[in-house]
Amino acid sequence: MYLNPWRQETLDSRVCRQGSVVQSCLPTGKCCTVVFADRNRYRCQKTTLLLTHQIVRSMPLRSPGTTVGVVGGGQLGRMLGEAASPLGIELVVSDPTPECPASAVVRDQIVGDFDDEATLLELAERADLLTYEIELADPDVLEAVSEETGTPVHPAPETLRIIQDKLVQKERLQEAGIPVPEFRAVETVEELDAALSEFGYPAMLKAREGGYDGRGNILIEDESEVAKAFDAIEGPAMLEAFVEYDRELAVIGCKGDGEIDTFPVTETIHEAEILRETVSPARTSDAVIERATTVAEEILDEMTGRGVYGIELFETADGEILLNEIAPRPHNSGHWTIEGCHTSQFEQHLRAVTGLALGTTERREPTAAANILGDVDERQQATLYGVEDVLATDTVSLHWYGKREVYALRKMGHLTTVGETPETALSLINEVSEWLTFET
Repeated sequence: MYLNPWRQETLDSRVCRQGSVVQSCLPTGKCCTVVFADRNRYRCQKTTLLLTHQIVRSMPLRSPGTTVGVVGGGQLGRMLGEAASPLGIELVVSDPTPECPASAVVRDQIVGDFDDEATLLELAERADLLTYEIELADPDVLEAVSEETGTPVHPAPETLRIIQDKLVQKERLQEAGIPVPEFRAVETVEELDAALSEFGYPAMLKAREGGYDGRGNILIEDESEVAKAFDAIEGPAMLEAFVEYDRELAVIGCKGDGEIDTFPVTETIHEAEILRETVSPARTSDAVIERATTVAEEILDEMTGRGVYGIELFETADGEILLNEIAPRPHNSGHWTIEGCHTSQFEQHLRAVTGLALGTTERREPTAAANILGDVDERQQATLYGVEDVLATDTVSLHWYGKREVYALRKMGHLTTVGETPETALSLINEVSEWLTFET
């Protein structure tokens, strides 16, 4: 790894690989060696020297460029496709829904289930590497397909295997010293009763696999709800002690080729277990932001494979940080980065999985985002009204996911805006969100 004239920064602010040589731009041509500093982060031993530099990697561009196969073609796949084109990267997605949201912006779609071996084998044969935008991908199938075709998978199937099962995820991270809420595995109503006797009410019952956007999470508030909640999970479950939190936070973590970085800490606002708004910077103390970033970096150390990771956290009343959940992919809490940062989480994911240098995670200015959710009672064709007024509002950006049908609380798109402060950005995004509806 070498440094050429480009921009000015102190050497100790650049995260590098162990043993790399940093060549200064000074007339003397002297070098300094990068040495181990802490965990997976490596920094230059010389901390006072000021240089102008750029990391140079071997990355010739050609057409057609690198092809990334993506398991899943929903809105995350769509936004990955939008981010891929400027980088000269082409995407092929696999998804069971014909003409899935991503199909409009990628090279091609293979129609097939997320865990279908023939589908993923075809995807691997057409791609230089594989990634996924949904946890319903089967890590065993991904591993087998990778071995058969020699196509690498990022993040690694082993990481997906750990994260898919919420109990395994919590056990693994607790063993690594990551702060998590108290939890217990429950396979029978009797075990659930015993765990509730220990934790008390309320407590959160979670399906170990398959839950997302609040699905598979049931808050048990008293004894009368126990049996019904257990039956609703319909499978292996985990009980978590209820966390009395001041706010929910999120960090988009990035693992590149020898690099680790994080986007600014974001405040997430949920209702009925579904994300409604995000605002960055989070409206909390500098100490909490620093602690949340540290926890996120420690979590990244436990993950295998390149890519971005959505890390959801609780901030407790006494300023402690607890892990909620991890997603090994771009995450709804990071959509604000498209307008709010110099590099979006989607571009960053593609940079990471293809082995390119990570982009800066610096925030441009305070940014807020709001999900556009289905506000209808019955499933119907999706027609969104009020768009003209939103588009006529300065600083507000609209992202439409291209889903053909809408139903209650389905994520159909999102809005983003910037402002002088987090409060002004959040106020504007809440105002313009009210103008949109799917109801006639």
